[in-house]
Amino acid sequence: MEAKALGAAAPRKPVLPVSARRIKDNAADWHNLILKWEALNDAGFAIANSIANLKISLLSKDKAEPESSRPASGEDEGKTYPYYDKELETLCEELQATLKGLTKIQVKMEKLSSTTKGICELENYYYGEDSRRPPLFHTWPTAHFYEVSSKLSGMYRRELLLKCTVGAELAHTVDQDLILSYLSMWLHQPYVEREGQLLLETMLLETGHRVL
Repeated sequence: MEAKALGAAAPRKPVLPVSARRIKDNAADWHNLILKWEALNDAGFAIANSIANLKISLLSKDKAEPESSRPASGEDEGKTYPYYDKELETLCEELQATLKGLTKIQVKMEKLSSTTKGICELENYYYGEDSRRPPLFHTWPTAHFYEVSSKLSGMYRRELLLKCTVGAELAHTVDQDLILSYLSMWLHQPYVEREGQLLLETMLLETGHRVL
């Protein structure tokens, strides 16, 4: 996702209510968390790409090695297992560290969604049955901020699960096509890339962080 600098638009009112200020801050937090996610995602892809290349190289060597030259079963098995490689182990540890970083970001995203839900509940308590609720910014009702936050957190939750699967399977599969498929899944982020960017940008526009 392409990073863009936040605008410095003036708020609609001189002093925003506490709820509006919190939602505005949450929108900025979403922007920053997604930038951090993208940076970690790029770093993780570089590591995953190295794992894939090394894995394919090891598989190719194993296929090219004559059967007669391979050690007997049980003979120094831990050292001669064809897919074992210290560099591969190190890369896998680095990828797991990246996944831990992505998990921390996703947990913070869930908290943003929970905070927005609390603001909606507070507004419902304040207004009761009165449906005439002025928007905090331009056009969005407060509940729509929660809907967008919930969608975003759901997207990144599913994307994180996919990446965890890739991280767990990439170094263990013996199928080259599957290795490349896992690599493509990590790169293209099927759960978040297009719709996630659109939701973020519309939220930033609504809260004044972006200007038309």
